[in-house]
Amino acid sequence: MVETVSLDDLEVAPREVAFPGSEPKTVRLSLDAGEEVPAHRHPEREIVVHLVSGRLDVRVDGEGHVLEPGDLLRFDGREEVSPKAEVDSVAVLVLAPRSDE
Repeated sequence: MVETVSLDDLEVAPREVAFPGSEPKTVRLSLDAGEEVPAHRHPEREIVVHLVSGRLDVRVDGEGHVLEPGDLLRFDGREEVSPKAEVDSVAVLVLAPRSDE
């Protein structure tokens, strides 16, 4: 099945799933300046973050990674992650099932 969605249409919630029930899980994350997501893990996943707009400081196991628009960040979901928006920001997150399980 081929399906297309517009990021602009995914504005109801700060974290909205682009293709519900489909793998890999694809999420639009929208954070206002200063807003952050508490530290958490996705142990069954591998994560890719693509920053669409804004500026994010993504802490992965306590280490900061500042993303600018167009940047991609990839990490193991077993690591603790906490993104914080330095300015209003929109990112697309892809949470893929772990390939080593």
